[in-house]
Amino acid sequence: MQPTESRASQAPTTALPTTTLRTRLARLSVYFGHHRLAWGVAIVATLVGAVTEPLIPALLQPLLDRGFTQGTLALWMVPLAILGVFLVRGIAQFVAQYALARIANDGMLALRQALFDRVLAAEMALFSRQSASALSNTVVYEVQTGATLLVQALLGLSRDGFTLVALLGYLLFLNWQLTLIVAVVVPGVAWIMKTLSRRLYSLTKSSQQATDELAYVVEENVLAHRMVRLHGAQPRQAERFGSLSQSLRRLAIKSTIASSAMTPLTQLLAAAALSAVICIALWQSRGAVTARDVTVGGFVSFITAMLMLIAPIRRLADVANPITRGVAALERGLALLTDAGAETGGHYSVERAQGAITLQEVTVAFGTEQAPALDRVSLTVQPGEIVALVGPSGAGKTTLVNLLPRFVTPSSGQVLLDGHPLAGWRLDALRSQFAMVSQDVVMFNDTIAANVALGRNVDEQRVHDCLAAANLAEHVAALPQGIHTVVGHNATQLSGGQRQRLAIARALYKDAPILILDEATSALDTESERLVQDALQRLMRGRTTLVIAHRLSTIEHADRVVVMERGRIAEQGTHSALLASGGLYARLQSRPAAN
Repeated sequence: MQPTESRASQAPTTALPTTTLRTRLARLSVYFGHHRLAWGVAIVATLVGAVTEPLIPALLQPLLDRGFTQGTLALWMVPLAILGVFLVRGIAQFVAQYALARIANDGMLALRQALFDRVLAAEMALFSRQSASALSNTVVYEVQTGATLLVQALLGLSRDGFTLVALLGYLLFLNWQLTLIVAVVVPGVAWIMKTLSRRLYSLTKSSQQATDELAYVVEENVLAHRMVRLHGAQPRQAERFGSLSQSLRRLAIKSTIASSAMTPLTQLLAAAALSAVICIALWQSRGAVTARDVTVGGFVSFITAMLMLIAPIRRLADVANPITRGVAALERGLALLTDAGAETGGHYSVERAQGAITLQEVTVAFGTEQAPALDRVSLTVQPGEIVALVGPSGAGKTTLVNLLPRFVTPSSGQVLLDGHPLAGWRLDALRSQFAMVSQDVVMFNDTIAANVALGRNVDEQRVHDCLAAANLAEHVAALPQGIHTVVGHNATQLSGGQRQRLAIARALYKDAPILILDEATSALDTESERLVQDALQRLMRGRTTLVIAHRLSTIEHADRVVVMERGRIAEQGTHSALLASGGLYARLQSRPAAN
């Protein structure tokens, strides 16, 4: 498991190139655009709902002109017609809402699955570029928030857009001269929306970055809660959190200012248009030639339809904010799919390798400004051989073993398994040849049986056998649900020795031909170490084993000891031969900490 300290101090996000909104929406259509029937139903239903809007003022005109003084049976049908209009509009809105909900949830499911699949198959560099909180936030929350905001905003955009067109058409029918005044508002609204939308998009991207940084601070303090308390670092951490919270607060206020400015500005334009219409209507009424030019019903109907324009105009002004936020959130996921390259492998595969490992002049460099972690290392391990890797901290031991399952890629040279370069192996076939037990045990919040059989079907009898071989059967049998007991977050309710033995049971269950032991007993007390060592002896039988260890009790059983220093092999040989030679190994073993 990669230590927290190796992550970047912040959770960087990769911004996509600046593109138009149409281009960004087209990129999302892969996930949200293939439901053509649902989109068609949504558009038709929205159009039907929008067409009903002008019918309300249209039904009021004859009622006001003739209904109260010359009531007829037809006019008595107006209230019934109004009920029918609202019924049709309600059904249309329900159908449109349901169709778009299906589109949003199906698209969100497809995109989220694609993101999680990419995380599972991504190159290892991704996990050093982005923190766990940033990745989980993108996969879980950003996709859901973005899809919901975007689809709901598109529903509002289509509904209010169609409504605006329908009402303008009715206004043109009533009085085209007055409608020209109303049409002046549209370019003004478009300019406001375009200008403030750009501002909102920029602020939204900055807010996403600030949110990731804030979440990363929380993640660090949760993982390192003991160290924070031990060193009294709470005030400093609270200061970090407060500083980032203030930054996020400032961005939120700026976003609110930008989004809130749209509504009053568009309403002001609408009010100016309304005032101009009333003035012109009053002027027209003075010189009206026929009753059709200006009647009480016609004027009230026109004003009513015009006032009804304000609501869709206001909502269209507001729709830029959720569309911008939704697109920006979903683009985080698209950036992950685009920038996080998938691991690649070759085509060679065997069911079970013999276990011969060869390193040929292998160099691993993690940066140009620092010394290589491995410097032209050559090493051969025979099938079934137990090789102990020892050396001071930073000598390159862990880097060397991480080369084997291709968690690390060499900068130069090559690594071979059974004579075949690792790059030529199919990745799943290669990694099936290795089992690993390290000091950092990773367990899932699942049952003991599922953790032991990780990635494989659970054979309960085999699970019991592996637990017995790992000296853990007694403890598991005493649990309320036995092997079906859920171990919780990383099995923290188990002791260190029990977690190590559970990891050994997992390695036994996998039954891989090559075993990697990375400081598997370094943090255990004497009794736990005895039980773990006993289990490890069973595990190593008949397997090629690479052991990273400092304790003599682990090293002395190895067939060969390889001593590393500063990324190179300093010496190698048997335990007794190296002690007799008086070199680096003898000096390491003479230190009290080494034993």
